[in-house]
Amino acid sequence: MNFIKAIVAAGMVAASTSAFAADITGAGATFPFPVYSKWADTYKKDTGNGLNYQSIGSGAGIKQIIAKTVTFGATDAPLKPEQLEKEGLVQWPMVMGAIVPVVNLEGVKPGEMVLDGDTLAKIYLGTINKWDDPAIKKLNPKVELPSTAITVVRRSDGSGTTFNFTDYLAKVSADWKSKVGSGTAVEWPVGVGAKGNEGVAGNVSQTKNSIGYVEYAYAKQNKLTHTGLINSAGKPVQPTIAAFQAAASNADWANAKGYYLILTNQPGDASWPITAATFILMHKEPVDKAASAEAIKFFKWAFEKGDKMAEELDYIPMPAPVVKQIEKTWSSDIKS
Repeated sequence: MNFIKAIVAAGMVAASTSAFAADITGAGATFPFPVYSKWADTYKKDTGNGLNYQSIGSGAGIKQIIAKTVTFGATDAPLKPEQLEKEGLVQWPMVMGAIVPVVNLEGVKPGEMVLDGDTLAKIYLGTINKWDDPAIKKLNPKVELPSTAITVVRRSDGSGTTFNFTDYLAKVSADWKSKVGSGTAVEWPVGVGAKGNEGVAGNVSQTKNSIGYVEYAYAKQNKLTHTGLINSAGKPVQPTIAAFQAAASNADWANAKGYYLILTNQPGDASWPITAATFILMHKEPVDKAASAEAIKFFKWAFEKGDKMAEELDYIPMPAPVVKQIEKTWSSDIKS
């Protein structure tokens, strides 16, 4: 049983007998679920305090934090400063990672295929619908491609992974931008819907001749075949921690109001083009101040002790200066 399935089977994080175990609750993005799970499991061993995080998608997580039914929400689609103000929320980036296209093609190994943004957009528009289409063959002259229909898999729920994936497609394809656009949920021209990164990963692994998009940890843990991508510099790149860091290195968090920053299609020869941050949302005036304080303790612990665990799952830890900036945000913006 792989790590993610094991955590799911265990109910993510076992309930603790400590006073705060049932009080610290979070919900939202599936993108960071593997690393939040690992952090929470280790945190419980270190402190005895449990954390209950529901991996239900960014859209649902935003709704739950606005409704004040959880201590924190998690989203890969950052809220704009005006929406944060309206809802009385504080937002910060917790960790960075990357989204990768994954395929299920007989005989094709991870990283053996490469796609560019325009071709990927056309597959999701339905204008490229066979694997041996000339555009795919031109990019992959040495790969034996079947003359079969492409089964497109996409998210069915409100998703920050979808937000970043469609933001990337809108930046590289004028057709995609005008016909579909970007958002946590869009009107998909084609495809089979699946819930969460877990659902897309499961669907692609079970469906021959399919393509989907997932956070890289899901591709790795489920042994899915990822593709390479042609980045904004016109260079073929593979999803590696170095390529994610190259894209993340351009992030100017210091000047991002409310930490609103999108990291797709960053410049640089080595940059992975669908890199993204994932964010935490909390109320400036929490309903349960004790639970809020405990949640902040967990996030502080994760910043101090969680970097190695994050890197083992191919996430990118937040740089030290940004962490200091975030800690100042906690003390100034969240009432204890």
